[in-house]
Amino acid sequence: MMQWILLAGAALGGSTLAGITGFGGAAVLLPVLVAIFGVRDAIPILAVAQLIGNGSRVFFHRHELDWKVVRYFSVSAIPSALIGGFFFAKAPAPVLIRFLGPFLLLTVLWRWVGTKRVKRMPVRGFIGVGLGFSFLSALVGSVGPFIVPFFLAYGLVKGAFIGTEALCTVVMHVFKIAAYHQTSLLTEKMVYVGLAVGPVMILGSWLGKQIVKKLPERVFLVLVEATLVLAGLNFLIRG
Repeated sequence: MMQWILLAGAALGGSTLAGITGFGGAAVLLPVLVAIFGVRDAIPILAVAQLIGNGSRVFFHRHELDWKVVRYFSVSAIPSALIGGFFFAKAPAPVLIRFLGPFLLLTVLWRWVGTKRVKRMPVRGFIGVGLGFSFLSALVGSVGPFIVPFFLAYGLVKGAFIGTEALCTVVMHVFKIAAYHQTSLLTEKMVYVGLAVGPVMILGSWLGKQIVKKLPERVFLVLVEATLVLAGLNFLIRG
């Protein structure tokens, strides 16, 4: 019972954070899942839970979606997520996670230095984003913090950013879950656990939407970057 209470609390906190910043839910939920189920089971369970959480954010921000970004992202994300899902069956995921910490911190630096030179990311650039990060997402569970700078550089903020990033993430999750299933990594038990935390994820997304509507744009961007730094340090220290 205590494990389920802890899991529900992590799901609610993570989903609310993701509802505000557009990411970060996995960083909160994954350590709890690993502690209870182990890393090999935790990542497929996380994919199911994140599919529900991101799907709810798409619904709550459905009127602000940038469909052009989603189309370019999906072109490469679909095959990349499938291939990454098959690689996950043999990949040392914990080792990969530890290497992501420095990159996460560099994304914040890029936000302050790189965006002064590149004011706006071209929409076709999301083909490369989908290709690289969908593969990585299938290996380590979630790459939400890493793709954030690209959406921000394109010019998306608040509801448009949260909803569009969530829909792109849904595409990744659907196809990597298909790969997990084909490699027998995703069992019925894992699906049930992911579905069980689904309602909590939806509640957190709704709470996040209520908060983000009241946030000034500048405060929103600062909150996003602060979450990036904390997640990066967490990966470096705890792996």
